[in-house]
Amino acid sequence: MLGAIVGDMVGSVYEWHNIKTTEFPLFSENSRVTDDSVMTVAVAHTLLDAFNGQNISQSALVQKMQSYGKLYPDAGYGGKFRRWLKSPYPKPYNSYGNGSAMRVSPVAWAASTLEDAERLAAATAEVTHNHPEGIKGAQATAACIMLARLGASNEDIRDYVEQKYAYYLGFKLDDIRPLYGFDVSCQGSVPQAIVAFLESTSFEDAIRRAISIGGDSDTIAAIAGSIAQARYGIPEEITEETAKRMPGHLRSICELFCTRFNVG
Repeated sequence: MLGAIVGDMVGSVYEWHNIKTTEFPLFSENSRVTDDSVMTVAVAHTLLDAFNGQNISQSALVQKMQSYGKLYPDAGYGGKFRRWLKSPYPKPYNSYGNGSAMRVSPVAWAASTLEDAERLAAATAEVTHNHPEGIKGAQATAACIMLARLGASNEDIRDYVEQKYAYYLGFKLDDIRPLYGFDVSCQGSVPQAIVAFLESTSFEDAIRRAISIGGDSDTIAAIAGSIAQARYGIPEEITEETAKRMPGHLRSICELFCTRFNVG
């Protein structure tokens, strides 16, 4: 899950100032956590407190997400999600935005099987993103992480996602980079994030490739980074730079989660 936070933090600088190259400073004085990281930690915290080894409590997840929204009110939430965070009676709002995929990574470390990861991913998406595309984006991301954890080849991951989730992953980032623009839908950003991972040669390379296409840079990099962590791990120097920039509360929950679920 820390891979998602790294991607979010590195991409935070480029979300509104897209850069169409892999050559850029990985961290700067403006690198920070955004809503991607905050909600990822909210999911992780719920798994620590309200997960029985099979199922996650959706009511507890809603409470945690709203609580984290109050703790970090300026993290950059979208309009509909911001209203959901403040609602006394929060209901899913049929979203197919990529928020369901950006926060899903902890379930793939808590799950024991691919099927469990996909089921838990749907549960975390449904509390807000109950549109089929919103659920699909979360499930496809969790499946990629779990398959990478299990040692599946990139070819097997590509085949699985294309066959089960009908995402076309046969394109090259070089081909889409010139014209790719801002798209916060799952269907318009999750495949791109997965391909950034599939083309990568290291954790850092996956982050750089994800950001290099532009668009919703922090979220695309968060999704790509969450998968890349499961394949490569995260270099110590990147972990340290990320930890320096994380609020202490978020960092402590990450550490507890990684210890409980043996996150490598």
